[in-house]
Amino acid sequence: MPRFLTGDELGSIKSVSYHPNDAPGTQTQLRTLHDGTSTSRARGVQRLAISRGDSTLLASAHADGSLCLSSLTDGLERRQEWKETRMKPDQTFVGLASTQNSVYSCTSNGALRLTVIGGDEAGPTHKLGALPSRLTDWRLGPNQETFVYGGNEVEVSVWNTERAFAPQHEPPSSDSTSHSGVGTKRKRADALFPGEIWRAKNVPNDYLGLRQPVHNTCLTYISSLSSATQQQLLVGTRLGDLRRYDTRSGRRPVSDFKGVGKVGGVKSVEKGTSEHEVFLSDQGTNLFSLDLRNGGIVYAYKGISGAVTSVAAAPSFLASVSLDRYTRIHSTFPPPAEVGKQVEERGTVLDKAYMTAVPTVVIWDQSDMKDMGGPDEEDGDLWEEMKHVGEDEE
Repeated sequence: MPRFLTGDELGSIKSVSYHPNDAPGTQTQLRTLHDGTSTSRARGVQRLAISRGDSTLLASAHADGSLCLSSLTDGLERRQEWKETRMKPDQTFVGLASTQNSVYSCTSNGALRLTVIGGDEAGPTHKLGALPSRLTDWRLGPNQETFVYGGNEVEVSVWNTERAFAPQHEPPSSDSTSHSGVGTKRKRADALFPGEIWRAKNVPNDYLGLRQPVHNTCLTYISSLSSATQQQLLVGTRLGDLRRYDTRSGRRPVSDFKGVGKVGGVKSVEKGTSEHEVFLSDQGTNLFSLDLRNGGIVYAYKGISGAVTSVAAAPSFLASVSLDRYTRIHSTFPPPAEVGKQVEERGTVLDKAYMTAVPTVVIWDQSDMKDMGGPDEEDGDLWEEMKHVGEDEE
């Protein structure tokens, strides 16, 4: 069954496995993979990313600017470590992605880095890129050809990954490249940077004719089409709105669901494994399942007493971590077949595990699909044996 990986404010990394067939009270198993309590909050885990191939690799980004790549088996075996030297103490990692031979990282001040992993003896090599500052979230596309970011007075923007690391004569800065569309040189503000494919445009002024502030808090890819210029994105804002963008349909949102984040705006958003399904949390204690077709709440999870800071979706399950120091395992059910209809079953909190430190991030280790494939292979072998028996009788 699914296993999730969490990082906490003290730098520890733990695995949380859920076994629904076990006796109540023993279904959730918590295991420490790396104990970081000796380093206090200086090396708190801010981002985690996993990649699967010949081996399973886990990348982690820490509060002191260090990044680690480890092999994940029964425990964690550290392979490489390096540091983002451009990151200042008051800044954070807003994005991390890992493949079998490279790690992408991005900080809130726009320090973009591609780290290519060498052999055991050869150290990693790095490529650097520069993005606008005041970023709040960064995501690498499913096929790694593009990435997207957004932030405080930074419009949602899609870039070509390869071109982003090409040398630039005028790297972006917070003063001249705000992305908000407000500045002394409007033409320059609207112009795309080298490597930038598409940039969103601010929503229309409010009913008083006042400009609406740009404050994107989180984002994710909904789907990645065949062309790098055709992307569908989902973005949460500080005002509590959830916006859906289709880069083929202009620069403004194709859907703008108002006030979805009930308290303090949208904190996190994650696409579910079912069609039209998305999970969203706000700065309060709310965690919802939403229907992307109309932005309606399919169901809400009850019994959460702390703000949910991160969620991770797996088939039939959802994991969340919150400020009340719990990691929770939730059941999930797809949105109704018809828009607006009531669902027969609603997701609930199946179990929870208390963490000794505040968890900051959770990801799915992507092992469940392979494990679920086991019984199907055994059934296939059984049918093959039955076929051979029939042939022998003939």
